[in-house]
Amino acid sequence: MSESDIYLTREGHDKLVKELEFLKKVKRKQLSKAIAEARSQGDISENAEYDAAREAQGLNEERVADLESKLSRARILEHEDIKSDEVLIGAIVRLRDLDNNDEFDYTLVSEMEADFAAGKISVNSPVAKGLLRHKVNDIVEIVIPAGTLKYKILKISR
Repeated sequence: MSESDIYLTREGHDKLVKELEFLKKVKRKQLSKAIAEARSQGDISENAEYDAAREAQGLNEERVADLESKLSRARILEHEDIKSDEVLIGAIVRLRDLDNNDEFDYTLVSEMEADFAAGKISVNSPVAKGLLRHKVNDIVEIVIPAGTLKYKILKISR
């Protein structure tokens, strides 16, 4: 795993912090209780419930470690620190599809925050890579496996 910085919005950072708190304060207790209950059933050498609870505990601890690592490398994107005249991570980009004249917004976020249904696309996605560093009124052609997308950048905001 790369030890480089991870860029997050304030909202994305807060979401990860809440998940970490839940895993440490709630999920750990639930899993410990499940292990204790399975252990109380007697012989643990062939106890599937015990094995499943231990495996779940291990997965929980892996996620805790992963979140702690990511949060320790997180840099929160503050809007005032980012140029607003070009498409960069954290930008909300208003686009017009030049094939059908539909208009829509994308917010460029880190992979961890990407949620296409919410209009949040990863800066590592082909569409975002094609938009990066462009400015308002630029016409952008982006080649994707399904063909070529042709957009006009109408607005960039934070």
